[in-house]
Amino acid sequence: MPFLLYLLALAVFAQGTSEFVLAGLLPAIAAELGVSLSQAGLLTSAFAVGMVIGAPAMAAGGRRLSPRWTMTGFLAIFVIAHIIGALTDSFTVLLLTRFVAALANAGFLAVALSTVGRIVAAGQRARALAVILGGTTLALIAGVPLGALVGEMLGWRMTLWAIAVICLPALAAVLVATPTRTEPGATATTPATLGAELSVLRRRPLQLAVTLAVLVNAATFCTFTYLAVIATQPAGASEAAIPGLLALFGIGAFLGVTVAGRLGDRHWRPLLGLASPILLVGWVTLGLAPVSPALLWTLAFTQGALSFAVGSTLIARIMAEAESAPTMSGAYSTAALNIGAIIGPIAGGLALHLVGTHGIALTSAALVGLALLLWLRSANQRQGTGM
Repeated sequence: MPFLLYLLALAVFAQGTSEFVLAGLLPAIAAELGVSLSQAGLLTSAFAVGMVIGAPAMAAGGRRLSPRWTMTGFLAIFVIAHIIGALTDSFTVLLLTRFVAALANAGFLAVALSTVGRIVAAGQRARALAVILGGTTLALIAGVPLGALVGEMLGWRMTLWAIAVICLPALAAVLVATPTRTEPGATATTPATLGAELSVLRRRPLQLAVTLAVLVNAATFCTFTYLAVIATQPAGASEAAIPGLLALFGIGAFLGVTVAGRLGDRHWRPLLGLASPILLVGWVTLGLAPVSPALLWTLAFTQGALSFAVGSTLIARIMAEAESAPTMSGAYSTAALNIGAIIGPIAGGLALHLVGTHGIALTSAALVGLALLLWLRSANQRQGTGM
């Protein structure tokens, strides 16, 4: 794998940390800036909305520029937004920087995913995507806990500074090593129009891949968001155990992404066919079985691994099915990820309010079950190609 991929993963690690870490710093932010916790919670909502809007908008806006300059610009804006956020005493300004950072994050990730096809062979696409998406899983394992620890010890502003600094090596690498459309040896092709790239969304295999990715990712974040609630209430775990439990989920996620990267190019159908039903059984078990600490710790690892193995395989399928939309395919993948990340916590919150803690995992099971039914139905209708 080209070393550039690992530096792109470093940037994705910092961006993933930024997306999730503020959830643990909201009380400190609210106290210092003089706002309520519910107002402070808008910081996470603004980031999520910015990611969904930013993926297609930023990719479309920068499609006539080279990947080198679009990714450099997006990453530079991301860094500047964090510096301004770390310096401001205004909640409104901080909220705006979160939205802008999310737009830049979405644009960077969309272009980075699309650029994979330029720097690796077709048979290595899933593995290369796994390297980049591994930055997100590592953010769950290490970035979020470390960012929260830095925030607790040195203040939430220092967490924003740290995220900005981590991006600098990746920014330098992107500026120097990312390919352009006019480099010597590059194949001269006429770029597709934006209309042509958007038209690929009418293809049923791509629609299916996007829908499945949204459902599986929604299921993942439905339970992950409320894992601490499940752990401390029905499972009876102590609050001190929560960081370790979340980290174990992240370790499983990293393993799942890695395995999917190894198998996702040639063996994606067997991988989805095997992992998806097991994932469904895991969510049903968590929802219906008496939740003991041993069961919870086991399922945190296995569900993290299975969720991200299935999810990253579906992202690779989106990229493959949208191959004729080279500048927008990454945007479709990024939007699918983040739409799921918005739907999941909302669905989990409703289940918690209406049914109780066991309803959270059962909602994840319902989402995965729907995805599995759609995939099996398409498999029966498939005639030789596509999903």
